[in-house]
Amino acid sequence: MSNTTALLTPEMLAQLERMELVSRKIFRGRMKGERRSRRKGQSVEFADFRNYVPGDDVRFIDWNTYARLDRLFLKMFVEEEDLHFYALIDASRSMDFGDPTKLRYAMQLAAALGFVGLVRGDRVKIETLGQPSPAPALRGRRNLWRMLDSLEKIEPGETISLSQGCRNFCLRNSGKGIVVLISDLMDKGGYEPALRYLLAQDLDVYVIHVLSAEEIEPDLKGDLRLIDCEDRDVAEITVSGPLMKRYRRTLAAFVGSAREFCTRRGMLYVMARNDVPVEQLVTGYLRERGLVR
Repeated sequence: MSNTTALLTPEMLAQLERMELVSRKIFRGRMKGERRSRRKGQSVEFADFRNYVPGDDVRFIDWNTYARLDRLFLKMFVEEEDLHFYALIDASRSMDFGDPTKLRYAMQLAAALGFVGLVRGDRVKIETLGQPSPAPALRGRRNLWRMLDSLEKIEPGETISLSQGCRNFCLRNSGKGIVVLISDLMDKGGYEPALRYLLAQDLDVYVIHVLSAEEIEPDLKGDLRLIDCEDRDVAEITVSGPLMKRYRRTLAAFVGSAREFCTRRGMLYVMARNDVPVEQLVTGYLRERGLVR
């Protein structure tokens, strides 16, 4: 998949058509959507009984049961509600790396998950960390092209830190729901403060940690002059076997610590390589982790 490949192919759309986003939490939406909530409400599909307590709506008393048992029970129903889905994309300079770039991969992943949400009647918002104002909430299949158009306009080079970007996102968006942060988590200030901001919103947080195959298995030799794409810091190194071994240990520790940080706090973490097709990530790993079904 190169950076000119369509964000969503017809084949991928056909696979995603049958899926839906799943929240591990129960949120009360502003409108009725297509999804079934685990929260018991008073809609149309019967779910269960519970004991009547003074103050309950007498219209939902099951009088047939009362006639048999001489006890008052209230009918409970499965309520339909909408879900807010946010895709928060890191569009910093470090994401402009790899083939396809990590940013392009993030955009395709956001498009795939956003399409699933649109098809199911969820409210879909796709934003970048450096976005100055809230993105419009899109809903319904008819908004697919609007979503894709906004994604295609994303350019790499945002200079905002992960922490400030997540803080601004939380200030822009007060609605509860699912947020998927798609980032390489490469920030000299660390990723921990950023994720704490998302946690403070009581959102259902997923962290998709995107790394390129070139970062995971670098093919480097000899004397090199490395320039940090974010702040232009320069380092001169000689690539050797021991250095590469130390690099792989450091990368493994970075991935392991991010996974542990998320797991300890109830966030779901998935490491994604840019050479793994997005449809495989969504229909495989993310389905196993419970974000879609």
